[in-house]
Amino acid sequence: QVQLVESGGGLVQAGGSLRLSCALSRGIFSLFAMGWYRQAPGKQRELVANIVSGGSTNYADSVKGRFTISRDNPKNTVYLQMNSLKPEDTAVYYCQSKFRDVVFWGQGTQVTVSS
Repeated sequence: QVQLVESGGGLVQAGGSLRLSCALSRGIFSLFAMGWYRQAPGKQRELVANIVSGGSTNYADSVKGRFTISRDNPKNTVYLQMNSLKPEDTAVYYCQSKFRDVVFWGQGTQVTVSS
């Protein structure tokens, strides 16, 4: 069973930065597409950013220029560097791995941005 272990969430003031990490417990990490999603209270889960096995990235318009997704294949880890955080970035952030039609989710980590 694949497990995704997230870390790095917390409370930060507006304008601050956080880095989220997500480690994949097993599997050939380099083959997986990895993504970060978030869900704010009362809202649907939405894509924040993803990175495919070849390294191409995709971002939600709301985070372009502020967030950066990256991956370290030898460490089986994907990162989300979040800069210039805004109160509207407050949400539970979830890591996702995808290989063909098989998808796994992490348990989520809370990010709270105070104004």
